[in-house]
Amino acid sequence: MNLNRLYLTKNECYRAGQIITPKGIMVHSTGANNPHLKRYVGPDDGKLGANVYRNHWNQARPDGRQVCVHAFIGRLADGSIATYQTLPWNHRGWHAGGDANNTHIGFEICEDGLTDASYFSAVYKEAVELCVHLCKLYGLSEKDILCHSEGYKQGIASNHADVMHWFPKHGKTMDTFRVDVKKLLNEEDKSAEPAKKKYYRVQIGAYTVKANAEAQLAKAKKAGFTDAFIKYD
Repeated sequence: MNLNRLYLTKNECYRAGQIITPKGIMVHSTGANNPHLKRYVGPDDGKLGANVYRNHWNQARPDGRQVCVHAFIGRLADGSIATYQTLPWNHRGWHAGGDANNTHIGFEICEDGLTDASYFSAVYKEAVELCVHLCKLYGLSEKDILCHSEGYKQGIASNHADVMHWFPKHGKTMDTFRVDVKKLLNEEDKSAEPAKKKYYRVQIGAYTVKANAEAQLAKAKKAGFTDAFIKYD
């Protein structure tokens, strides 16, 4: 994941400063054919590129609306894919149009024309990695992730189609997304397990007569192996 931070400090949502305890993650997509992060995140930090229209969301009410999310995923000026955190994760966002604002971290994936498989694959992977990061940060699991359209069906978000108007075009659903998050969570947990220590023992003799064993022990200690000892079976 290519995680960057540029808080939308001029947005009324950021200035409201309300705090939540994140209980879940809501996945959104922007609904416009513009994959460039600079459309939503600004001003230019040297990686985003300049937004000549200055219509990014770092203003009081973007496009006259009270909207703000915790992060955007999309394309940088150099064409690479990145995530930009735009609110503190525990800040109440204005993304769901319902009660999920009080409980869920919300992020947007910048849409393109919805048919570019390589772009979709890249932002999908970035979104999975972002969710894994947030799950580990707040003790969540893949079961705590849903998209905006699923939130509407649960009565905690407004009536939007995202992301189910896009994912199926590339053979994905929110169910497969959750499976992919779970898989990566398990892989990272396994890699984080401490390696078991290995011990190598050296034996220089085995005797049926105790005196012979004691004589060999004395030779070993005289040679500098002061931690040598006799073990009885």
